Amino acid sequence: MTIEPGLRAEVLIMVERSDTAIKVGSGDVPVLGTPRLLAVAEAATVRAVRDHLAPGQTSVGTKVTLEHRAASPVGTHVEVVAELVEVDGRRLVFEVTARDRTRTVATATIERVVVDRERFLSGLTG
Repeated sequence: MTIEPGLRAEVLIMVERSDTAIKVGSGDVPVLGTPRLLAVAEAATVRAVRDHLAPGQTSVGTKVTLEHRAASPVGTHVEVVAELVEVDGRRLVFEVTARDRTRTVATATIERVVVDRERFLSGLTG
């Protein structure tokens, strides 16, 4: 399989109480927590390339730059779009945008590296 720039995926969420900064421990306001937003953004990057990896391969996150620009209260729909913009060997670079109906909620650059799943897991120490 080939991984090339232009691959993309969208993830749409509705902010629930379980997504709030209060619930995830990143603040004390009832809005979409940055850690939860990052998790959704990373899920979009995984989805963008999952069907293009060779059998036995996966990708792991290595670097994130995230700007969380606007608050999203409970009940808000947020669409997160990840697009693969650069492939450098095993390194994949994604540009991510999160939007609600009226504005950009966040932007991010997320880097992932393609690895052999079993080799990666065998190298873990616990």
